[in-house]
Amino acid sequence: MNSQNTPIHIRLWHHDFWRMAIANLLLTMAVYMLVPTMPLWLMSQGFSCTETGIAMGAFGVGLFVLGGFVSFLVQHYRRNMVCIWSAACMALLLGLSYYFETRISQLPFYVVVLQRFLFGVVFGLAQMVLASTLIIDTCESYQRTEANHSASWFGRFALSLGPIAGILTAQLAGFGMVLLTAACLSAIAVILISLVHFPFRAPQDDVPSFSLDRFFLPHGFPLFVNLQLIMLAVGLLFSLSLTIHFYGMMMAGFLSALLAQRFIFRDAEVKSEVVSGLILMGAALLMMLTRTQQIVAYAAPLFVGFALGIIGARFLLFFIKLSRHCQRGTSQSTFMLGWESGIAWGLGIGIAFFHTEESYVLIAAIILVVLALVMYNYTHDWFVRNKNR
Repeated sequence: MNSQNTPIHIRLWHHDFWRMAIANLLLTMAVYMLVPTMPLWLMSQGFSCTETGIAMGAFGVGLFVLGGFVSFLVQHYRRNMVCIWSAACMALLLGLSYYFETRISQLPFYVVVLQRFLFGVVFGLAQMVLASTLIIDTCESYQRTEANHSASWFGRFALSLGPIAGILTAQLAGFGMVLLTAACLSAIAVILISLVHFPFRAPQDDVPSFSLDRFFLPHGFPLFVNLQLIMLAVGLLFSLSLTIHFYGMMMAGFLSALLAQRFIFRDAEVKSEVVSGLILMGAALLMMLTRTQQIVAYAAPLFVGFALGIIGARFLLFFIKLSRHCQRGTSQSTFMLGWESGIAWGLGIGIAFFHTEESYVLIAAIILVVLALVMYNYTHDWFVRNKNR
């Protein structure tokens, strides 16, 4: 496997697939609207940097809690209803947070941590069911890789669109409205998923209550660790006070990555995408650390968005190709866990240990990117020897 290109089938983009992809975008935006706004609000309420970092990192822990029960839940209950109730719980938690923010002057620390933890729990469950089951159920079997690849881009766009929406809303109407808007996005996602018809499937009686099916791919652990290193660096970067301009240029980088995949990397060596992305990400962080010219404000976030776009797409396809028969959903969940938990934990670490020390954050992120690049040289060869597709 020296090169790879995901084909495009226009028939994939029917109404149901659009609904599921946009629901994925909205749910992820609801999470990332809080990334630049919630830490500032928590510290304005008197919480220390350490407490704020713990609260933001608790989201990453919650992502793993219900993963072992996903297979049991989707086999014994309507799979779309599991996702709908999870997304509805996201809206409920955000609504409760809005109520507490407007009614209680000082929230106890354990309440904030519990809210973030539970938010991670229900978001993790919603994403696992959405990516591992619902999205691929809306398409033909030969379109499933393309469906996973395309839908994941909507979640990737939320990394820039979510913070932009959060910052704008906070500036115009305060943090309470950020919570309310995020709750509305989750509610709209519930409506979109409800509009898609999924035929009834008879439940299987031999499904264990806890299993790794649709949760975690054990033989993909090296890829998972490599992805974690990269996303920890991204989480550290997100712990800085980034502007709307930064996230906007990240979006331009995502769009550039889409074009590059289609035209520049179409017939290139597969290894070149991740290596190029890590080099660009390292260059962006180094520019932010050592340069103050105006061009850096445009080039650095553009490079970060481009790098995340091609790295995310390539790692997702690696997980799919590493999976064995009937493990496609498990590969999706493993990728999601590595991506989302890495960002959450990097964000928490950056706030807890390096708040107001931008240079330390950037140095730590550069070290992680270098480690990820060194590891990838071994991980890629291991993947080529162990892939199943």
